[in-house]
Amino acid sequence: MAGHTVEKIGGTSMLQTEALLENVLLAGREGAALYNRVFVVSAYAGITNKLLEHKKTGEAGVYALFADAGPEEAWNAALDGVARAMRELNARVLPDSADRNEADAFVEERILGVRNCLVDLHRLCSYGHFRLEEHLLTVREMISALGEAHSAFNTTLLLRRRGVNALLVDLTGWRDESQPRLDERIGNAFKDIDLATTLPIVSGYAQCREALMGTYDRGYTEVTFSRVAVLTRAREAIIHKEHHLCSADPRIVGIDKVQVIGRTNYDVADQLSNMGMEAIHPRAAKGLRQAGIPLRVKNTFRPDEEGTLIVGTRGPAEPGVEIVTGLKGVFAFEFFEQDMVGVKGYDAAILDALKRHRVRIVAKTSNANTITHFLEGSLKSIRRVEHDLTERYPSAAIATRKVAIVSAIGRNLRIQHLTMRALGALAEAGIEPLAFHELMRKVDLQFVLDEADFERAIGTLHAALVEQHRELPAEGLVRAA
Repeated sequence: MAGHTVEKIGGTSMLQTEALLENVLLAGREGAALYNRVFVVSAYAGITNKLLEHKKTGEAGVYALFADAGPEEAWNAALDGVARAMRELNARVLPDSADRNEADAFVEERILGVRNCLVDLHRLCSYGHFRLEEHLLTVREMISALGEAHSAFNTTLLLRRRGVNALLVDLTGWRDESQPRLDERIGNAFKDIDLATTLPIVSGYAQCREALMGTYDRGYTEVTFSRVAVLTRAREAIIHKEHHLCSADPRIVGIDKVQVIGRTNYDVADQLSNMGMEAIHPRAAKGLRQAGIPLRVKNTFRPDEEGTLIVGTRGPAEPGVEIVTGLKGVFAFEFFEQDMVGVKGYDAAILDALKRHRVRIVAKTSNANTITHFLEGSLKSIRRVEHDLTERYPSAAIATRKVAIVSAIGRNLRIQHLTMRALGALAEAGIEPLAFHELMRKVDLQFVLDEADFERAIGTLHAALVEQHRELPAEGLVRAA
């Protein structure tokens, strides 16, 4: 097939160097077959946590320590820790000593540059005319960019050592005084590259006027990947992960019970993203969908398998549940105000507070006098939202509790009695939902549960809606392809 592919490699896969070379980067190709591919790489798993903050635990990294205006020794020590971790990775993934020396020098130069910049900014902000908070987004972007620049540099060295004409495409804007828009930066980087004879290795972070982290935070790698695919007019975009996109998490329901999803659409991908099971960031998917570029999600360790093809069509699919997944650690934020009936403005005020404190909305319900948002964020941020709303609406009653959400997702859930079957299966398992949501579009069915019931609920719904599909009437409940 004519044309090229643009392929993204996740951080966990990046750590598996030999498998990555054997299954993805080289994969038995020789000569011209090595080219007409572009690779956008994430930072090695764990590095961005050290640079910013731990994504799950919140443990402070270099950025968080600097942003909290703590002692200089603290963020300096954290930056030293990043440098050590990067050098250890160099030793692990680069077998040639000359390559390791070159990679260590690259790390030293970037770390020193960031350190000097942070010291100068800290000194500048000690004067009353300059406010640190005004520069924090730029600082966050600069620090985060270290991870992708490092992994892209190492991958380029690995491929060159194996005779591949690999080219580092560093989009991080290092020592670049210009401030281009994202499309301009990508366009300038690719304008002189012959994809038929060159294999570009692209940093997943791109410095640009739009300030990607301000909108996408850690989803910036997929945004870069998407724009590279769109602007270079790729025939297909491919994401390499450490697992297939399956009908459920095999660690929960068992590897022998899940099915690989062979084909779905971007609508389902959006629902998965909302449940924290990102095939691709929704805004990155938008560009691919609008450009008519299909997205394939492949297992790094199963290169001969086709994986999951995600397409833009929203036409009628055979009715069926494609995946059962969910999200733990969700906060049910219930806002009750007796005087809300018939009065506008409450909803807008809540949304404004959530946006201000950067709390993500997973789902939402409302009735005459109660608005409940199901939120993903730190308890500290949610308490700040509660404080703001209590000050504005002193007579309102606000309650917060931790819950889990489990969702059955499919392109077409217009199946007779599906909700009753799901509720019946949960009841038989002794699981009582706190709430459930079913929208008229029929692409997902969500259940709000106690966190203790999370994994059991996924297993129960998967068994009832996916594993037992052969026992159901002819219309069926699941089509994996």
